[in-house]
Amino acid sequence: MALAGFLGCGNMGGILAAAATKMTDSGEILGADHHPEKLRRLHTDCGVVPADAREIAETCRFIFLGVKPQGMAQASAEIRDILSRRTDPFVLVSMAAGLSITSVSELFGVGGRVIRIMPNTPAAVGAGVILYCTGGDIDLETEQAFLGLLDAAGTLVKLEEAKFDAASAVTGCGPAFVCLFMESLVDGAVRCGLPRNLALEFVQRTVLGTAKLSLESGQDPALLRAAVCSPGGSTIAGVAAMEEHAVRFAAMEAVQAAFLRTVELGGPKN
Repeated sequence: MALAGFLGCGNMGGILAAAATKMTDSGEILGADHHPEKLRRLHTDCGVVPADAREIAETCRFIFLGVKPQGMAQASAEIRDILSRRTDPFVLVSMAAGLSITSVSELFGVGGRVIRIMPNTPAAVGAGVILYCTGGDIDLETEQAFLGLLDAAGTLVKLEEAKFDAASAVTGCGPAFVCLFMESLVDGAVRCGLPRNLALEFVQRTVLGTAKLSLESGQDPALLRAAVCSPGGSTIAGVAAMEEHAVRFAAMEAVQAAFLRTVELGGPKN
């Protein structure tokens, strides 16, 4: 039996599969995808073993569903009959936005053998936030094995499912919002005459350092911002410009829009 298989090795599926290979022996991580070049790259880069959906459904203890909510019905049609015949322990791990544990359980007919996750792209460098919650049939030993499997991806945070969609709008979607903000800072620096390569490096290091300061100090970002704003200085002038253009409100609206779309993708709640 292989330890884990990934049905769908796109951006997040491929990132998690690669992270899992760092925590396991060679040959224990399988991957299936409709694009063979993705599997070849994962096999070459980190040793993921190319497979198909049925093989993963038949042999893997942890079956990761790297499938969008709209594709879950098709995924179920491919493997539900295989799962129904298995007598050995297995777990479905779903990363589909908005789909509850109950929805996945009913779709695949697996009872409480479901772990729901929401990872984010910084997992590619071991700095991800992976939210997770567990179905009723996941015991402590299974949960610990799951945590060990993804340890190289970053920080795993257990969260009650009622808060999952809201948290996903920040952790799952947040990297895109941060990148958009970083891109804007780079363009602003270029507008002021700084070469783009230097502007990008300075923005990257500034964002990284500020996040680390916030995390390690535990201070509210409002206090950290205020500490930089000298009376009548350059920083407060820039902050005033951001407030004038409603940057704060735009960020709030982005998170709420992502949350509402996540809820919509999940369909009626069980």
